[in-house]
Amino acid sequence: MEEPDEIQKLIDEISFRKSNSKDYQNMKIEDISRELQDVMKFEQESFKKIEEFEKSEHNPEITQYAKMICSNTTQREIAEIQEIYLKKIDKEYLK
Repeated sequence: MEEPDEIQKLIDEISFRKSNSKDYQNMKIEDISRELQDVMKFEQESFKKIEEFEKSEHNPEITQYAKMICSNTTQREIAEIQEIYLKKIDKEYLK
């Protein structure tokens, strides 16, 4: 498969990841922690793939776009999870 198709698939995977959002409010702290770790791992793996595309891609604009989408999407999800996670820790353990 050609690289532009591969990077487009990665961009789509990153963009539509949030559509699988979960109800973090009703999860246990351990489950939220696992979700946070999963998102961070997904972000790292996505950036590794983007870096590979950067080395071989002739179109730097699309790899820059992929970086921006990855960063914005995952950081938004991480921030949402962290907020709920910290509130639950505060409520259950620091009361």
